[in-house]
Amino acid sequence: MRTDVDHLPLLQQAELERAKRLLLAEFQEAISLASQPWKKNGKVLKIILFGSYARSDWVDEPENGYQSDFDLLVIVSHADLTDIADYWYVAEDKILRDEVIARPVNIIVHSLAEVNEALARGEYFWVDIARDGIVLYELPGNSLATPKPLTTADACEMVSRYFSDWIQKTNDALEIAEFCADGRKWKDAAFNLHLATERAYICFLLVRTLYFPRSHNVKFLRSLAEDSEPRLIEAWPRATRPDRRRFELVKRAYVEARYSASYEISIEDLEAITVSVRRLRDIVEEVCRERIEALREAAGL
Repeated sequence: MRTDVDHLPLLQQAELERAKRLLLAEFQEAISLASQPWKKNGKVLKIILFGSYARSDWVDEPENGYQSDFDLLVIVSHADLTDIADYWYVAEDKILRDEVIARPVNIIVHSLAEVNEALARGEYFWVDIARDGIVLYELPGNSLATPKPLTTADACEMVSRYFSDWIQKTNDALEIAEFCADGRKWKDAAFNLHLATERAYICFLLVRTLYFPRSHNVKFLRSLAEDSEPRLIEAWPRATRPDRRRFELVKRAYVEARYSASYEISIEDLEAITVSVRRLRDIVEEVCRERIEALREAAGL
């Protein structure tokens, strides 16, 4: 794998270096008082940049609402060290608030065993990282497994199952959201619109990459999905402040619409958001069906 980021502007190189140092420092703090051997001796084995900044096709237009995120894979020595709340939440928060880092940073955390098992299965997401990713940090002696190709027929069967399952789950959440809105239960409608959005992105990511991160953050899911399929950008307008505010309302709804008395959303916002979620569902369905048909043709099915 590559180890240089010379293709990036110096400003972005500095941001990545800062993010890497914060991740390593806060992980050491998180395990500093551990007594269990697996935790006390826990290690970050690799930090890998993947996605648009690794491929050199990033977008950096924050004034227009379009800015690619840094996507980082953190590989650790034990599966229990992947828990975001226990080991990575403080680092994520510090990165978010750091004045040096001018763009969003998304992290996914997996053990080396998990990554190598996925590579052995030939899962596209991990194969792409092994091919295109850039190592920002690593400890010697922890190589990634050689990817094994997944047969086209097996891939077709897998993604067809994923699509049928998750597009139905998306439709169910949309239907419940509309039922809640009809009953003037605005917060319940907002929560289910979040759920529909999350499920639509999961559907797409599974069909396109055979992977989705363990996250309810729809902004993170949107970033990963749009990075792979630009047609998805159309679902969420970004040109105006109200457009961007409405997506933030959806993002916040997973927690705040259920638990916060201060969360408010108007019927006008709900109607506009519902249009976007329906459009997202439609685009996801279209591109997923294209993907499945292409796999069927390639497999001669």
